[in-house]
Order: sequence, then C-alpha cells, then structure tokens
Amino acid sequence: MGGIRDLLKITLLCIAGAIAYGLVHDQITARVCQEYFTLGHDTPLFVPRNPTMLGLFWGVAATWWVGLLIGLPLAAAMRLGKLPPLDTRWLVPKLIRLLLIMLGVAVAGLALTLFADLGGYLPASWKLIVPEGVPDKKIGRYVADAVAHNLSYGVGFFGGVQLWTSALLTRRRLRSAQAAIQSPS
Repeated sequence: MGGIRDLLKITLLCIAGAIAYGLVHDQITARVCQEYFTLGHDTPLFVPRNPTMLGLFWGVAATWWVGLLIGLPLAAAMRLGKLPPLDTRWLVPKLIRLLLIMLGVAVAGLALTLFADLGGYLPASWKLIVPEGVPDKKIGRYVADAVAHNLSYGVGFFGGVQLWTSALLTRRRLRSAQAAIQSPS
C-alpha cells in the first residue's frame, strides 16, 4: 500500500504545485487583461467578472490537469521498477525551481510584449489571435496575456520532461553507487 500512497503523494504534490503556480500567474494576467479570460475562454457565468475571481477560477481550472499530466509519469519515474526509489525530498526543490523559472519566463514575456505594444512594435498579424469584442486599446494586453500563458505551458512541459529524465538518471546513479559500495574491491 505504501507504493500506491507514494505515487499518489508525488502526483498530488505536482497538482498542488501547478495550482499554486496558476493562482499566482492568473492573478497577474487577470489584472493585465480580463478579456483574455472572459472573451478568450468559455468562462462560466457563475464566475464574477473581476480580476481576483477570474484569477482564482482559472488558476485552478487551467492548471490542475497539467499537474496531473506531469505528476503521473513523474511518480512512475521516481518510484516504479527495480531502481532505488526517490521521495518527495528529491522532488520539492526541483519542482519549486521549475515553477519559479516558469513564472520568470512568463513575466518576462508579458513585459516584453507590453513594451513592444507601447513602442508600436507589436505586429498587426497578432490581432488574428484576439477574439472579437476585445477593445482595440486592449489588443496588446490580450496578446501579452496569451504570450505569458503559452510560455508557461511550454516551459512547464519541457520542465516536466526534464524532471522525468532527471528522476530516471538519478535513480540509475543511485543504483550504480549502491553496487560500487556492495562489490568487493
């Protein structure tokens, strides 16, 4: 039973990390352009149209499943098979680092897109991703939110793959180290 409990613990940690990240990220982006959430997504009618509530709703709704998709294979990479298992003490600092990198990249993308818009350097073709109803004066803000969100998903995906790979490589190194200690010289 401990094996399943450990797999669940790792998966839930990834889901919690993703949700925590989403709550912070969406509190920022909901204040940049509410239309990104209200016109760019099918926001349910029960969600009040203010930045705090939009950020809270989408911070959970748009991220829990990402934590699950990263957490399940990561739990398998950390615990399943004959290699020495890893526990959450190995994962927590790496997960925090990934989430901070994601936030830094997202904020940088957001800021650079806003600066490009202010300077008149935002290509007109970017209007193609903006849904009807977004006021012209907010198009740059909408695009900035889209950039921040897409960067987060991209960095999170590649970071998740890196975590899976790192877990397997770390477990192999542990097995080699254990074999070297146990073999007579």
